[in-house]
Amino acid sequence: MTADDLSAPLGQRKRKPRPRLAIPVPQLIVAALALFLGVFALWGVVNDNPYGGEPMVAVPIDVHVAAKKPDAPAPPRSSGAARPAEGGDAKSAAALAPAQPAARVQAPAANTTTVTIIDGKTGARQDVVIPGGPSTPNTPSPPEHDAVDQRFVEMTPHGPIPKIASDGVRPAEAFARPVKPPPGKPDAPRIALIVGGLGVSAGSTAEAIAKLPGAVTLAFMPYSADIERLVARARDAGHEVLLQLPMEPFNYPDNDPGPQTLLTTVTPEQNLDRLYWLMSRFQGYVGVTVAMGARFTASEQSFAPILRETAKRGLIFLDDGTNPRSVAARIAGGDNLPFAKAEIVVDTVPTPVEVEHALGRLELAARERGIAIGTSSALPVSIEHIAKWAKALESRGILLVPITAAVARAKQTKRGNGELANGE
Repeated sequence: MTADDLSAPLGQRKRKPRPRLAIPVPQLIVAALALFLGVFALWGVVNDNPYGGEPMVAVPIDVHVAAKKPDAPAPPRSSGAARPAEGGDAKSAAALAPAQPAARVQAPAANTTTVTIIDGKTGARQDVVIPGGPSTPNTPSPPEHDAVDQRFVEMTPHGPIPKIASDGVRPAEAFARPVKPPPGKPDAPRIALIVGGLGVSAGSTAEAIAKLPGAVTLAFMPYSADIERLVARARDAGHEVLLQLPMEPFNYPDNDPGPQTLLTTVTPEQNLDRLYWLMSRFQGYVGVTVAMGARFTASEQSFAPILRETAKRGLIFLDDGTNPRSVAARIAGGDNLPFAKAEIVVDTVPTPVEVEHALGRLELAARERGIAIGTSSALPVSIEHIAKWAKALESRGILLVPITAAVARAKQTKRGNGELANGE
């Protein structure tokens, strides 16, 4: 330490700046990109990928190489010899097609599909037989009513919709179920019960088809992707089927029945186009009924064209009875439309006790007037109690009938009273 260091004032000494390392950031980025591209190019050269990034799928199959039938019978071969290729010698032919033991040629098995696989690297072809096909024994046969009689089908841009046959037979008559009154009681009181809202839940739909007797009419919403199969199952089980038409409620669109809802705010032509779309979702139904629709069924201007078209198609119309302002009853007679109106909703309060009470009221109405019509949803509690109630109904002297029989009986009752029958 020098004297100058001791005598120098504190804080006056200048420190030498530390050398800073200059990092060229742009150059580093360029170098990193160059390294990445070099590695990618090297990987592309080294990697053995004959498909070049084409999309592929791996499917497990039972491989059987299909034997090809020769174009012409080959001459006999000597042991270990190969047939010379055209334009070449025997040695080159042997290299291309090694001699193999003669194999028995078999035709591909029935109900199989042959797929040709091409090796993307070598170009070699191989025929692979995949067992099974469109008509394998495991494929279920179509239901009995899966194909509806084409006499009752009219094609539209939306698909097939019902029509009256050329001989005048209506779909409501063609798809109606027979009724057998109890022996000695041809005038027994009758009850028609319609369970609606089906096709929305596969579970509740299957339960209704399996548990409810065939005399119970089933009403389907038109939106399930599997609706045609579900309706075919219902018809095979002996049920008459109705199509539920979504109609505008008072609180629409907060409460929306679904696509293609019939609305009071569109033109009659637009509603008819929507009706055709709804009618084309499935076939084999005897008539139509309402889904919601308190506002629509109260508007004669909007509702009347729909009822006229329903009559023109040879169908019946069921008013579910939930809207006291519905104009359906007034319009139906003038349009020659077979019409019926439900009077009791079985599961307004969906509890076991209330469902039992409602079924009891339905029986009482049938005894008083000869015919009564009730509706229900497909709730589990409703299905369970309706199935149990229906088993003992005949023993109490009441006949459970499909909706077409209830409409016919209502006509007879009105004739007997000197009134005009519905639809006449």
